[in-house]
Amino acid sequence: MFGLTPEKVLLIAVIAVLIVGPERLPLYASRFAQFIRWLRDLARGAQDRMREEMGPEFDEVDWKKLDPRQYDPRRIIKEALLDDEPAPVLSAPSVRTRAEKPAVQQSHRSRLESGEYSGPPPFDAEST
Repeated sequence: MFGLTPEKVLLIAVIAVLIVGPERLPLYASRFAQFIRWLRDLARGAQDRMREEMGPEFDEVDWKKLDPRQYDPRRIIKEALLDDEPAPVLSAPSVRTRAEKPAVQQSHRSRLESGEYSGPPPFDAEST
């Protein structure tokens, strides 16, 4: 719990008792208990709302798998590199002059999506 050992918690409690004093200690203890109950109800309400909005999929989610402490960048990169299918070998496109280019061209994205364009991304030597 936040790196606190039982000895540290006990020391904090003793200091709090000395600072607050025996007269106000029951009042602060009851307020602290109410605050803890309020936090617990808030968390339970959020969980119930998520279960209600997600439906049956909420129980199927593996929440431990989504824990950010389990993310290892090396493992993620390794899995991403090994899971992908090998990239197709691209042939070099023929170089055309400006006069040889057709007047109306499809966008590069549509050509890539249709599979018509299989070369490397276009390069404009005049732009740099």
